[in-house]
Parts: sequence; C-alpha cells; structure tokens
Amino acid sequence: MKKIIFSVIALGSLLWSCGGSGEDKPDPDPTPVNKAPSTPSLVYPSNNLKCIENSIDFKWNASNDPDNDNITYQVQISKNNDFTNIVESISNTSTNRTISLDKGVAYYWRVNAKDSKNNSSDYSSANSFYTEGIGVSNYIPFSPSIISPTISAVVSSTTASLEWDASDVDNDPLTYDVYFGTDNPPATIKSADQTGKSYTTENLTSSKDYYWKVVVKDGKGGEAIGQVWNFKTD
Repeated sequence: MKKIIFSVIALGSLLWSCGGSGEDKPDPDPTPVNKAPSTPSLVYPSNNLKCIENSIDFKWNASNDPDNDNITYQVQISKNNDFTNIVESISNTSTNRTISLDKGVAYYWRVNAKDSKNNSSDYSSANSFYTEGIGVSNYIPFSPSIISPTISAVVSSTTASLEWDASDVDNDPLTYDVYFGTDNPPATIKSADQTGKSYTTENLTSSKDYYWKVVVKDGKGGEAIGQVWNFKTD
C-alpha cells in the first residue's frame, strides 16, 4: 500500500513540473514601418522654357509607393526659386494638372508625393519657365542659384570662393553685382558688373556669420535680385 501511494505522489509531482503554467507566449508581430513614396520627376514645362501659353498643362512622372498606398501629389508654383513666394499650391491625384498663370512672368515649379498615411517624398528639383507676354521685347533673367558655399556651411579658411549660376531666356550677356558682409541682408557691393559667376572673399574672421547675395543684370534694364545666402567660419 505504501508503494502505491508513493508512486501516485511521484507521478503528480512529475506532471506539475512539466505543466504549462509558466510557458512564454510568442511576441506579437511588429507593426510594419510605412515607407514614403518615391520622388516624382517633372516632365512639362521643362527647365528654362520660354514663351509658353499662360494656361499650362503641368505634367510629371508617377511616384512608386513601396506599401502600395494611394498617392496624392502636391504641385507648388512660385515666383522665386527658393519658393518663399508661392502663387499656387495644389493637391492632385493624377500626374497632370492644367493651371492658368499671369502672362509675362518667370515661374518655378516642383512636385512631391504623399501616401494615404501622410508620409511624403522629397520635392522634385525645380524647373523654371517664362509665360508669353504681350508686346514684351526683353525678359528679365532668372534668379541666381547657389553653388557654394552651401547655405549655413562652415568655412575653415580666411578666404571663401562664392559661386553661383544664372540664366536668361533671351541669351543676353549677363553681369553680376555681388553683395557681401556680416549684415543680414548685406548692403555692401564688393564687386559690380562682373561677368564671372564667382567671387573670392578674403580676410574672413573666425566664428563669424557672413551673408551674400547676387543681382543678375541683362544689360537691357532687366534685373533679378537673388535671395540672401549665408555661411559661417569656424
């Protein structure tokens, strides 16, 4: 009788030690990370296009979304190349949109893509164009674009080469006034009516903020005033 009781107790102890009361549950599947759509590329108007009708059928290439989310596009049109003077900002589901603009004006446009979870791509590079004017014999140059030093760059030297680019739809010879200094905006012209697209500064002071801008002139009274750019010295 004692042997039978001992066997029952031993079997109960074995069953208890192999029970599932302390068993770990598997972790739930992690929430998938939403990925942004690809950046769209512009088709029309192409860059530096001039004399086009002011009712324009804007076109761009479709974006791809890694998660197959629905995509909407944000079209921005501005009167300057840093998009601080936006005249149109339109949401669109297709890859084209007809927009009417003023005549005889230089414009810049770009597009980005947004998925249904509000995750956006970068904006495309910007294209510039000029709408056809009435009786216009000369178009002002496009605003200059920065090359170097890039905005808020740190310069580790007592000199810096300021470089930019500019264009004109009439292909007029361009000249440049370069403003430079520690004031924002810079008020001092360091070089006037130069033909080159660079200017070298000297005797820079360490731990200073410097500001510069370029005015583009076409020799026919047309001028484009660039935005203020800046860099720092270490």
